Amino acid sequence: MTDAPPTGYACIQAYLKTLDGSPGVYRMLDEKQAVLYVGKARNLKARVSSYSRPSPQHSPRIARMISETRSMMFLTTKTETEALLLEQNLIKQLKPRYNVLLRDDKSFPNILVTGDHAYPMIRKHRGAKTTKGSYYGPFASAGAVNRTLNQLQKVFLLRNCTDAVFDGRTRPCLLYQIKRCSGPCVGHISEADYRQSVKDAEDFLQGRTTKVQSTLAAEMSKASEAMEFERAAALRDRIRALTHVQGTQGINPQGVTEADVIALHMDGGQACVQVFFIRANQNWGNRDYYPRTGSGAGAAEVLAAFIGQFYDNKEPPRQLLLSDELEEQDLMEDALAQKAGRRVQILVPQRGEKKDLVAGALRNARESLARKMSETATQGRLLDGLAEAFGLESRPERIEVYDNSHIQGSDAVGAMIVAGADGFLKSQYRKFNIKGDDLTPGDDFGMMKEVLTRRFKRLLKEDPDREKGMWPDLLLIDGGAGQVSAVRSIMTEMGIEDIEMVGVAKGVDRDAGKEEFYRTGQRPFALRHNDPVLYFVQRMRDEAHRFAIGTHRAKRAKSMSKNPLDEIAGVGATRKRALLAHFGSAKAVGRAGLEDLKAVDGINAGLAQKVYDHFHGQ
Repeated sequence: MTDAPPTGYACIQAYLKTLDGSPGVYRMLDEKQAVLYVGKARNLKARVSSYSRPSPQHSPRIARMISETRSMMFLTTKTETEALLLEQNLIKQLKPRYNVLLRDDKSFPNILVTGDHAYPMIRKHRGAKTTKGSYYGPFASAGAVNRTLNQLQKVFLLRNCTDAVFDGRTRPCLLYQIKRCSGPCVGHISEADYRQSVKDAEDFLQGRTTKVQSTLAAEMSKASEAMEFERAAALRDRIRALTHVQGTQGINPQGVTEADVIALHMDGGQACVQVFFIRANQNWGNRDYYPRTGSGAGAAEVLAAFIGQFYDNKEPPRQLLLSDELEEQDLMEDALAQKAGRRVQILVPQRGEKKDLVAGALRNARESLARKMSETATQGRLLDGLAEAFGLESRPERIEVYDNSHIQGSDAVGAMIVAGADGFLKSQYRKFNIKGDDLTPGDDFGMMKEVLTRRFKRLLKEDPDREKGMWPDLLLIDGGAGQVSAVRSIMTEMGIEDIEMVGVAKGVDRDAGKEEFYRTGQRPFALRHNDPVLYFVQRMRDEAHRFAIGTHRAKRAKSMSKNPLDEIAGVGATRKRALLAHFGSAKAVGRAGLEDLKAVDGINAGLAQKVYDHFHGQ
C-alpha cells in the first residue's frame, strides 16, 4: 500500500529543498492540476516558505488556498520586474480561482489622422497601430471618440470618407452641405488650407486650444478687413463651435497633461475600479471595471493586480493617480516603465487638483458599485424566480439564447447572447456565419443544428471538464415542442444530456405576453401576464433577436458593397475606376472579351488576361 501524496502545508514544505533565492513565479495546483493561484516573488524560497506552516497572518482566503494545494510549479526569472510581468500574463491566461482577475479587458479606441494622403482623413481606430498617421488616445469608449470626432468635424471640417470614396467623387456629399466637411474631394479647399485645418485639429487634440482659437480669430479679422464676409462668417461659426466644445467637455484639468486616474472602492467582497483618461489636459472619458477579487483579496492587492493586468496590452501614460497606496510601488513603476520605454510615475495625491481628480473618480466608483450591487440583487431574484417557474434544480448562472436571421436563406447568420447574475454579458455574445452548403434556404432547424454543433464541439474541445464557467446551465430556444425535441436530439448526438432547455413560443395570437413554455416530457404552460420572470424571458428573447438582426444586416451590407473586381490581384482603386467607367458595371467587365479589356486605359495585356481568367474560371 503506497502512502498518499502530501497535501497543504506538507506539500509546500516538500518543495523548499529544491528552491533557492532566485526571483520568479510560482503556481499552486489542486488535485485535478487546475491552477489555484499564481504569485511572484523576489526570493522564491522565502516566499514559498511563508506558505509552509500555519500563521496568524494568513487570511481565511490564503488558508483555504493552502489546504487545497496538491502540487506546485516554478519559473525563475532574471529580475523581480520580469517576474511581475510574467505573473500578470499567467493570471490573464490561466484565470486562477484565488487571484484577482480583471474582466472585460477590451482595447480602447483612438483617433487617427492618416498620413498617407494629400488630404488626410480623420477617423476612429481600434487595434494595432499599423496605419501610417498620428494617433490620439486612448478614449474610454467608442461614444467618447464619436463625440470628439463630431466636434472636430464641426470646427475643422475634415473628411472622414475612405480614400476610395474620396477619389471617386464628382460632387460633394451631404456632409459638405451641412457644413461638416470642407469638400476637398472636389477642390472646394486648397491642399495648403486643408493641411492647415489638419494642423489646427491636431493642435486641439494635443491640448493647444488657446493657440487654435487665436489663429482662427486672426484669420477671421483678416478676412473681414479684406471684405471676405462669407469666409469671415464661416470662421466665426468655427470659433463658436470650438467654444461650445470647450464648454461641454466637463472637467479639464489645467495641471495634469497626461494621466490615468484610477480609484478603487470595495464593499461586501465586491470591487469597482474607476479609470479616467486625461490626455492633453482634457478629460477623454471614464470607464468602470468590476474585477474578481480572488475570494477576498485586500484593496492593495486588488489595485496592484488591476494595474498589472490593465496595462498588459496598453501603453501606460506618464502618470497614474491612485486612490490607494501599492505595496510595491517602485516595482510597478519599473514594470510599467519597461513596457512604455520611458518613466512612469505613480502618485497617491494628498492635495490640490490631482487629489480632486482622484476624489471624483472615487465617488464614481462608489456610486457605480452601489448600482451594480443593486442590479445584481435584482437579477439574482429574477434568476431564482426563473428556476422556480421552470422547475430547475438550482438557479441558472449562465443562460444562452440562440436566434437565426436571414432573408429567404441569403446572408444567414446565427446569434448567441448570454445572460447571468450580472445581466447581459455582451463580451460573451457570439455570431455564426452559416456555412452549410447543403441547407435548404430558410431551413431554420438546419441552421440551429449547425450553430449548436459548432458551439458545443468547441466547448467540448476547449473546456471538457467544465471548469472555466463557459458552459450554460440553461438554453432558451425560440419555438415549441418540436424545436425543443430537435435541439435535444442534437445535444444527445454530442453526448450532452444534462443541460436544461426551455422552448419559448408565442401564443395563438402571436402576442407578447401570451408566450407558452415547453420542456421535455412536460405539458406546455404559461406565466401570469404581469410576472417579472415573463418580462425577463421576453427581454432575453428580444435581445437575441436584436443581436441576430444586427449581425445579419452587417453581413448583408458587406455583401451588397462587395465588388468582384476587388478580388483580382493587381486591380486597385484607379484601375477599378477605369474598368467601371469603360464598361459601366462589374457584370459588364465579366462579359467583356480579352481584346476589349486590353483597350481600357491603364490595363496592360497581362492584367487584361488576369481579369478575363478571373471571370471565366481559368
